[in-house]
Amino acid sequence: MSRTDEARKVRNKLIIEYLEKNPFTNDQKLAEYFNVSVNTIRLDRARLGIKELRERIKERASENVKKIVSLSKEEIIGSIIEFIPGQKAVSVMETKEYMSFENTDVIKGYHIYSMAESLAISIIPSKVALVGIANIKYISKIIKGDIVYACAEVKKRRDTNYIVWVKIYNKDEEIKFKGKFLLKGIK
Repeated sequence: MSRTDEARKVRNKLIIEYLEKNPFTNDQKLAEYFNVSVNTIRLDRARLGIKELRERIKERASENVKKIVSLSKEEIIGSIIEFIPGQKAVSVMETKEYMSFENTDVIKGYHIYSMAESLAISIIPSKVALVGIANIKYISKIIKGDIVYACAEVKKRRDTNYIVWVKIYNKDEEIKFKGKFLLKGIK
């Protein structure tokens, strides 16, 4: 066995371990982490039967959407990649041209708010969940083509009332939006 075959076997084992801990890492980040080309990572993924990032996200999202009772799949803005009912959820969204203002490429606020609100509502384990109060803050702009991640967490629960915090980050983990939602679950 040649030296390169041995190095590839070791790298492939490490790629599997890395993706188990960080399943939503793209090929570019993997290439940087393992100090190889993106094409090498793609070949390694193909050999290992690991799907492209978009496919991994779609698979995870379809598994998680089945657990949601307060919204239908079509009502959720973004793709849910992690979901624990009544506790926390994470979603991802690639921003598109139709979401942005024509002259600036900045994403319109209602798309970002909708992502945060739908994620907050989705983790409430009730047939219906209504937003009573939302305290939101846009930290900095999001540009068309950006991939953003929303993280929602139930911070407090009393009877059917929930306080849910949502933060939206870009791929570099810079916070772009945060919101505190008071939700009422209705059976």
